[in-house]
Amino acid sequence: MKAKISNNPVENSKDLILNSLSDSILTVNHDNQITYVNNAAEQLFSSGEKLLLRHKLEDIVPFDSPLVAIVNQSRETKTIISEYDIVLPNPRHTDKRVDIHVSPLIDGNGSMVIQLQERSIARKISQQLSHRGAARSVAGMAAVLAHEIKNPLSGIRGSAQLLEQDANENDLVLTRLICEETDRICALVDRMEIFSNNKPIKPENINIHQVLDHVRKLAQNGFGSHVKFKENYDPSIPSARGDKGQLIQVFLNLIKNAVEAVPQNTGEVRLTTAFRHGVRVFVPGSRERIHLPLEICVIDNGAGISEDLKPFLFDPFVTTKLTGTGLGLPLVAKIVADHGGIIECDSTESNTIFRILLPSFGEQNYDG
Repeated sequence: MKAKISNNPVENSKDLILNSLSDSILTVNHDNQITYVNNAAEQLFSSGEKLLLRHKLEDIVPFDSPLVAIVNQSRETKTIISEYDIVLPNPRHTDKRVDIHVSPLIDGNGSMVIQLQERSIARKISQQLSHRGAARSVAGMAAVLAHEIKNPLSGIRGSAQLLEQDANENDLVLTRLICEETDRICALVDRMEIFSNNKPIKPENINIHQVLDHVRKLAQNGFGSHVKFKENYDPSIPSARGDKGQLIQVFLNLIKNAVEAVPQNTGEVRLTTAFRHGVRVFVPGSRERIHLPLEICVIDNGAGISEDLKPFLFDPFVTTKLTGTGLGLPLVAKIVADHGGIIECDSTESNTIFRILLPSFGEQNYDG
């Protein structure tokens, strides 16, 4: 979308500022006739500026939309009004959830300015913070378990081995059972200790397609030999910024989950990459923003994820597998967060999409 150019230098400067925002900005006059839209608003309503300026607000959203009511209320009360998580239906595009902020313009003629922020952006930020919090929780738990459980387990196993020396055949069954169970618990604690590794990654120039091809070959020659793999890669995307071994672990976990979710005879897993403009999130604890232009998706045609499980998908020990530990997706979320990225999941009854957004290597990723 090209920035609008005016002959007036002051107006042109304002347009450049407003068109640089990811939020949609509109202004309407006293009769709700649209008088200004920025680029983000054109994208949100899937219409060009010239078309939108010929309409009233009621023409681009249903007459009973909360947006119209909020604008009218703000005009009448001469106050700023904000509403959150509002459905914005429109016949030109699918329904979207937005946060709405409306305030009167200072001209005093009933003109209003409307700011619409898509909830998907807010959700990405929230997910990034919650994934980091989940990873920290598991890291702390791993440190406690390593000290409070593994050490006593070693003593229990050693005692069982000593008892084996003088045990009869019936008692040997029990001592071996003790050893096997202590080994199983120790293995679980060892898996959790991965979360306590807080060393910063050493960023490399990573070709993400090579990582995906490597993992796909592993799957096709092993656990995913019965599944059909499809690839839709954008060859123009830049290199990723990250640790190759850790990224292989991420996609190995996601593809393994996808393979286990698809039908036995008609299973299909799609791997896609794309370049996404304008996705930036704040770095927790600073004023910097990180640009996440790389989008990688793992898509399966399984039965989807139940609604009651979705909010807890990346929490530790949450699993639907009979033999699962519930640590695979939390580990994926931790690694992605360590890379400064975001992971999200969309699921329906016919497919599940795990979408990862990562920074690129060949550009300045942080904005002040």
